Amino acid sequence: MTTTARRPQYLSHALLLTLSFLAIFPIYWMIITSVRPEREIYSPAPIPGEVSFENYERAWNAIPMARMLGNTIATAVSQTIFQLTTSVLAAYAFARWRFPGRNILYALFALTWLVPFQAIMIPNYVLLTQLGWRDTLFALIVPNIGSAFAVLLLFQSFKAFPLELIDAARIDGAGSWGILWRVVFPNLRASIASLGVLLFISSWNDYFWPLLVTSRPENSTVQIGLQAFMSSDMNLWGPLMAAATLASLPILVMYLLLQRQVIDSFVKSGLR
Repeated sequence: MTTTARRPQYLSHALLLTLSFLAIFPIYWMIITSVRPEREIYSPAPIPGEVSFENYERAWNAIPMARMLGNTIATAVSQTIFQLTTSVLAAYAFARWRFPGRNILYALFALTWLVPFQAIMIPNYVLLTQLGWRDTLFALIVPNIGSAFAVLLLFQSFKAFPLELIDAARIDGAGSWGILWRVVFPNLRASIASLGVLLFISSWNDYFWPLLVTSRPENSTVQIGLQAFMSSDMNLWGPLMAAATLASLPILVMYLLLQRQVIDSFVKSGLR
């Protein structure tokens, strides 16, 4: 291979390394700052001169971190399961069933994705207050059990699924339920897993809705707890970075466990 032919590869690798550095460096700096002693918080050194876990202790004691993490995990897991279940059923029905008004109903459903959250925020809040669900996990989970984005994304996957496989399963005597869970779902598992990761991250990072429907820290999520370390007078950067690191760990662990499915969903068609 000539030098001219290798040059585009070198440029591509250099670009990828630069983008990787820009993506990883903030996480690295967050972790490094979380283990710096207070006197070294503003040090520009890439490696701390002394490692201290005092910031983690302060963050853990300043807010009900364990309770907040538990609330966030329960909310994110519940929302992801409900949203995946409803989106799989709805997307399959829109893609493969024929019934009167299907296109109109799908268009109306798609339009709900364009409605800003601020437009439905007050009605949802009033309804939850009347039900007595404020400061509860129901207030965090129930309004988000469905996702128009997930339905629209899976609709394309179900639409592209080979109709021959569905017809063959129907000839073998499988019903709609059996076709969905025994034929379609296993072959689109990578796409559904990657969608689950996106939904989980979206739920985990939700800030405004938990801030609106919860008032007590022990009933809130960890993202609301991070605000406790920030004020107009002073920001406690050490405990803040420690709390942010603890809040990021579940996301990082989940991605490491599901990275194969996520990568497969982007580089393969999803059919095996």
